[in-house]
Amino acid sequence: MSRPPIRSLGEIALQVHDMNRMVDFYANVVGLELLRRFPGNGPAFFRVAEGVEGHTQVLALFDRGGRAESVARSPSLDHLAFSLSLADLQSERDRVQALGVLVREETHGWVQWRSFYIDDPEGNVVEWVAFDPSIPGA
Repeated sequence: MSRPPIRSLGEIALQVHDMNRMVDFYANVVGLELLRRFPGNGPAFFRVAEGVEGHTQVLALFDRGGRAESVARSPSLDHLAFSLSLADLQSERDRVQALGVLVREETHGWVQWRSFYIDDPEGNVVEWVAFDPSIPGA
């Protein structure tokens, strides 16, 4: 079976209960650039990375309020992760921790990754992860 020609992740979309609080969190704690917030109960889009061939990688927030189909759907998201260089991992952890956010750290030996995790205001787990060649691989 051949592998599909997927080149990168294009978008992660979350349904949220408190749009203002979540926009503030992803802008000021995670540090993503707000590309556009549509008026009223419209969605908000944040730049994650440049992506492939002009398609910006985004995190999208959609307001659950008043949408019956949102309530009926059971999300299965475990967490979302943002990768960065090992050189930036510690300073980002320090920056987030300085905001008073509880940070959990973990090492994933089998892939040689270092990570830290936090919870967003609605309980979604957010991870920052970097490859670290000094971790013995399994």
